[in-house]
Amino acid sequence: MKLIKERIIAAFFSLLVIASVFAAPASASVGSANLKITIVETNPYPAKIGEYLTLTVQVENVGGDKADDVDIEIVPEYPFSLDSTANAVQNIGALNPGRTATKEFYLYVDKNAQKGTRSIDLRARTEKDKPWSEKTVDIRIGTETFTSKGTVELAEFVTSPEVFMPGDKGTITVTLKNTATATTVTIDDEDYDTNARIQAATLKPLSDGITNLEAPYYEMGLVGPGDSIQLTFNVKVEEDASEGTHNLELAIEGNSYDYSCRKNIPLKVDSSNIKVIPSKPLQMVGGQATVEFDVANTHPNELNSVSIKPEAEGVKFYPAEYFIGPMDSDELFTIEFDATIDDSSDVDASEPITMDVTATYNNGINRHENVAGNLKLEPDSMPAETNSTVAIAGGVIAVFIPAAFLIYKKKKQ
Repeated sequence: MKLIKERIIAAFFSLLVIASVFAAPASASVGSANLKITIVETNPYPAKIGEYLTLTVQVENVGGDKADDVDIEIVPEYPFSLDSTANAVQNIGALNPGRTATKEFYLYVDKNAQKGTRSIDLRARTEKDKPWSEKTVDIRIGTETFTSKGTVELAEFVTSPEVFMPGDKGTITVTLKNTATATTVTIDDEDYDTNARIQAATLKPLSDGITNLEAPYYEMGLVGPGDSIQLTFNVKVEEDASEGTHNLELAIEGNSYDYSCRKNIPLKVDSSNIKVIPSKPLQMVGGQATVEFDVANTHPNELNSVSIKPEAEGVKFYPAEYFIGPMDSDELFTIEFDATIDDSSDVDASEPITMDVTATYNNGINRHENVAGNLKLEPDSMPAETNSTVAIAGGVIAVFIPAAFLIYKKKKQ
């Protein structure tokens, strides 16, 4: 029994010795300096094509020993380049266990770079005579990139007003739709969701005379399969813009540059407006007249709050202003005004009187005005005495016609 105990004790101590032998390398590993390198900030994010990028690189000593002379290096490849090759390696110095340090690197993104994810190598070493440890990291350029496979398409667009006039401001509202019909899709035996991500959308005029007043949209989020989202852009047509159709380009950044698209948005400009045309002679009799006008909307779309106002020196009009309201394209109204010479004025009723007719109306949110000017209210050509005689004669006829009719009817009976 005593012999068995001695053998057990001997075996136990042998195991302890073996364990200590195998544990020694592990202890040595824990005690050595060990560096972990990461990118903690990318500014801007995502990186912008043709601009500088600031990378904040952090190095951490995750080992058990002090690192005496730490260097970190960035190894850029196209489309990245350093602002100066002298800045490729930056020295941190001593770094105690559990401590971190950061350094900034400035990279230029080539102007011909494509949007998407690109790789870059980071390296660190504990001392000048020690080997580099290397890590590859991804940097996104131009836009976020995702593995979703939903595709964004332009479903429709609406311009308000439908047809602009020179000088008008208005909106272009686009509806973007995710054309996916199922929630997932399988490609090369791998499943992907079909959400669509709209990362950026901007509207760019392709011709002079049109200005987009709206900043680009960024990070519009997820659009599920079959769902849609509306984006509105404020635009302005300059006063000197040519008539006709102007094109704008809608640029949509999707899940990645592979899912981006560009669509043409036409915008129509037409200066045709409200026409006011006399529909019978403009003639005053005895200082009074009933003037009649045809009012026509010659613009391609509906115009609103149409109002007509005649003006002439020394003449009063009733009503003072005729409010029509909305008018469809090619719609025609005939309106009348009673005109009377103001007794308090010194207007010579025997001479033609110049009259202007002003049409005001809205095209969308834009108020417009145009004038039919230099119209002439002509005086009657008969002398005043003749006019009086004619008026009396007319009154007599008006009285005697019914009487004559009654007499005729009585005799017939």
